Amino acid sequence: MNVSLRQLRVFRAIADGRNFSRAGDQVGLSQPAVSRSIHELESQLGLKLLDRTTREVVLTEAGQSLALRLARVLDELDQALAEVHGMAGARRGKVRVASSPTLSANLMPACIAECARREPEIEFVLLDRIQQDVLDSVRAGEVDFGVVVEPPDTDDLHGEPILDDPFCLVLPPGHRLAAQRTLRWSALDGEALVLLDHASGSRRLIDQALQHQGAHCTVRQQVGHPTTAFRMLEAGLGISVMPSLAVPPAGFRNLQVVQLTPRIERTCKAEFFRTGGRDEQHARDIRAVCLRQRMRRRETAEAVRGDHDRAALLSEQ
Repeated sequence: MNVSLRQLRVFRAIADGRNFSRAGDQVGLSQPAVSRSIHELESQLGLKLLDRTTREVVLTEAGQSLALRLARVLDELDQALAEVHGMAGARRGKVRVASSPTLSANLMPACIAECARREPEIEFVLLDRIQQDVLDSVRAGEVDFGVVVEPPDTDDLHGEPILDDPFCLVLPPGHRLAAQRTLRWSALDGEALVLLDHASGSRRLIDQALQHQGAHCTVRQQVGHPTTAFRMLEAGLGISVMPSLAVPPAGFRNLQVVQLTPRIERTCKAEFFRTGGRDEQHARDIRAVCLRQRMRRRETAEAVRGDHDRAALLSEQ
């Protein structure tokens, strides 16, 4: 019998919550991957553990028996592993992370600095790559995890959301739409756009948002990096939809930012394999502690920028 620990953890999550989608969120798997794990477990045991309908998930008699015993076994295993891990003493190792350009420039530097402060014995190596190359690096085992934007077709990977990043409009101050504090997406109809190219994980989401919101625009230029797009906007070549994370924390000198409604976001995720080993523990610590701390720092920075915008508005009145 070849039953994996992951299969057991997936089954426990379903037994606790009686829902495949919530179980997937809990263990970091997509719903198809959850279903596959349960099918493999049932095949190994030769028993049906769950009865699933469109409305509910019900444990069979065998499933109830396994669930009763499994919770204690997994809890004891987690405790034993934690105790052994605590014996490791000084934490040393190397964590390799790949991320797409916008995230490398605007999210990862603070993450690396925070990790250096918290875990000085762990070497943090960053690979700055386009999104597809990031995913390929994860699958090839070249990196411990990759930070990307809502990647499609990643059932073979585990994903942990890091932050939700809303899209915004960036445009020259003399543009007809620049006087607004917020704009509906549909107000962009007919405008000439400078957008990130399709190597960016954001481009697919921007195209979908424009289509769904009824904004039919001409894409005048497609570029590989936000800085290039911003220089083109300053030259009067159009306006741009960008992730808020691409906007410098201090704002622009020659451009303006307008919030778009309804709020449409991209989700930045850490994608990885679970392979075991000590360096994976380091990688998990960096994901859980540093990146999520960075998420809270980013939210704080956005709140501060909002206060500055309100103060500027009052000063104009």
